[in-house]
Amino acid sequence: MEIKEGDKAPDFVLMGSDEKEHKLSDYLGKKVILYFYPKDNTKGCTKEACDFRDNIYEIVNSNGVILGVSKDNVKAHNSFIDKFSLPFVLLSDEDEGVCKLYDVIKEKNMYGRKYLGIERSTFLVDEKGNVKKIFRKVRVNGHIEDIMKFL
Repeated sequence: MEIKEGDKAPDFVLMGSDEKEHKLSDYLGKKVILYFYPKDNTKGCTKEACDFRDNIYEIVNSNGVILGVSKDNVKAHNSFIDKFSLPFVLLSDEDEGVCKLYDVIKEKNMYGRKYLGIERSTFLVDEKGNVKKIFRKVRVNGHIEDIMKFL
């Protein structure tokens, strides 16, 4: 079932880089930037994460929280966080359950090879747990500015 703006955001439980389980419903009362990205330590994903890092004060001051989701394991997430001083939790979805729930697993094509992977996507979830805005097929340049308009 496709998630649409205005829908209740599907709840989930994932292990975080802080080695604690995180449920989306734990963040009721906050504006959640739930972003899905392909892989830690890759060029686009690093720029996206650093853009969030560089805007953390504005996000927190807007009652916001950032949750990044990829298929990387917790160890990889912690290395990525340490390397780039990321001040937010990254969630590990190794079995792609949450990625599939949010319909971000898409066919991709790299150098003529087709494969399934995470399509860079962001879901803004309001304080009541409803999807306020969806960004699919995200281009990293300018994305943080687009998000900040909706916080």
